[in-house]
Amino acid sequence: MTDGKTTGLNGSEWRIMEYLWTDSPRTVMQIVNRLKGETGWAKSTITTLVGRMEAKGLLYYKDGGKAREYYPAITREEAALTETESLLSRVYKGSVGLMMHTLVENKPLTREEIDELYAILHKAEEAHYD
Repeated sequence: MTDGKTTGLNGSEWRIMEYLWTDSPRTVMQIVNRLKGETGWAKSTITTLVGRMEAKGLLYYKDGGKAREYYPAITREEAALTETESLLSRVYKGSVGLMMHTLVENKPLTREEIDELYAILHKAEEAHYD
């Protein structure tokens, strides 16, 4: 978990976090072996990224037998919320309504998606007005 310092992730950090959210703990060499083929990144690049992510509070490690074992320090949900709040603030000036209008006007919704949105709004209404 975080200590309130949730930071937005760049594209490279998302790749590493996706791997660790799915399968952790992992050593730097395990991360390198997993991502090198997909990304073409050198071991030094991944080592540098992991070090920066640890300094930013996105990862933490425990000493393993021969190598440090890295864990995500934030959940996928925390990262998604940070990204969503950033997008909402930067692009839509904080307006959820404007964001939803833009999305609905430009992407046809299925009946299931519409029902899901109604359920979300109903839950928000109950939490706010009950």
